[in-house]
Amino acid sequence: MSQRLSRGRSAIGVVGFLVVMEFGSGALQGWFSPLLAAIGQQFDVGAGALNWVSAMYMLMTVACVPILAKLGDMFGHKRLLVVATALVAAGSLVVAFAPTFELFLLGRALQAPLAAFLPLEFAIVRARDERSASRSIGVLVGALTLGAAVGSLLSGLIFGATGDLTIVLLIPAVFIALCVPVVVLLIPETAVRKRGRVDIVGAVLLTIGLLAILTGVSNAGTWGWGDPRTLALTLGGAAVLALWVIVERRIADPLVDLTMLTRGGIGLPIVASLLFGAQTYGGQTASFLWLLGDNSRDGYGLGIPPAAAGAIIVLYALAAFLGTLLGDRLAHRISPHRAIALAGVTAAASFALMIVSAGVAALFIASMALGGISAGVLLAVLPAVVVRNAPADSVGIASALFNTARTAAGAAAGAVFALVMTLFVTTSGDGGATGPRSTPSSFVAVWAICLAISLVLAVVGLRVRVAAAAPLRETSNPPAAEPIEER
Repeated sequence: MSQRLSRGRSAIGVVGFLVVMEFGSGALQGWFSPLLAAIGQQFDVGAGALNWVSAMYMLMTVACVPILAKLGDMFGHKRLLVVATALVAAGSLVVAFAPTFELFLLGRALQAPLAAFLPLEFAIVRARDERSASRSIGVLVGALTLGAAVGSLLSGLIFGATGDLTIVLLIPAVFIALCVPVVVLLIPETAVRKRGRVDIVGAVLLTIGLLAILTGVSNAGTWGWGDPRTLALTLGGAAVLALWVIVERRIADPLVDLTMLTRGGIGLPIVASLLFGAQTYGGQTASFLWLLGDNSRDGYGLGIPPAAAGAIIVLYALAAFLGTLLGDRLAHRISPHRAIALAGVTAAASFALMIVSAGVAALFIASMALGGISAGVLLAVLPAVVVRNAPADSVGIASALFNTARTAAGAAAGAVFALVMTLFVTTSGDGGATGPRSTPSSFVAVWAICLAISLVLAVVGLRVRVAAAAPLRETSNPPAAEPIEER
């Protein structure tokens, strides 16, 4: 018993350090949105170029996260967490001191390993204490969610107080740099290793395929869905991914063991993550635009001032944080698959409430908060299922696939929903000028699609199954270290 308590206290200490890191990670992810106008002024670039501030980060996360996580499974999750943290720290310093916009974007690319923190941390907490891993995952995701809200709020406030963009950008750089020695000195290394060779061909094909598809889809709204560039990138990317599947099935040491997806209990949770990413991240833009739109000026919206809308966005993030705290309790009380299904139904209810109460600010905000709670539950429960079902030597890559699927689906859904909204426009004039404007029907169409996706997510969630936890070892001797498989 004393050994179990000692191990539990050790795991709590490890999670505590990682929680601080994830809070900082979330803050960095939310740090840039309030600063976009200032970044544009400093580098003298327009709105189109500023899209690359987030697009560069997103695209590079898709490219690097699966590779870093797989290397963590092979060479040690702490070791790769140190590498990822050092790269993010270097990228943050480049961002803070970049003399040109091109170097600024290079810094954003170097910050992309930030998204690999969670998959590597999931593997570390499972290795420390498998039975408490789901609770630890919920806390880590909650810290990330809360950090994103606090980061968005703080960066705007600090810039307003100082007016110095370099100082504001330097704050997260210093924090991440301080995390490097913390990881080196205080986070334990995992013991189980995935044996085999690094699948360079698979990594290159997966990266090219995902980058091509996401680049094509993300720019489709600007180029047009029938534009040769859009078609070449999306169809070419799909062809590369098909080739990747063929290669992965034929080599001895694939980047991703596809049987883990088809028969290992990971496939359905990743399908659920795709649906979750599509309905949550894809539909957020429409909801936030509705808050800011002025019906007398734009023909839609609630006319909420930007400052108040920012507070509502923070409220949404706090609701998601509450959901992450509820997720583990729900999973233990009613089972993980029922918790996923309940969260899907709750999300559907939130979108239904948006549709019927779009003109009533209080009800619309309440519906957003309800959706935030649902998102938080899913953010806590789905990765916990992935970590529990994954083989001990493949937790990193399984978690990375979950995160990448969610991010990619959100980006793709955002582009598709932008197309949907263009199908419901009207031409109106203001002072003699005419132009296309979104109508309330365009927002309703997006929310209706998200409602349908949420219901499909609930059905998929009911079919998810969770592997049993490993039994506790009762012994009078100290527990043996987990074996390291020889490569």
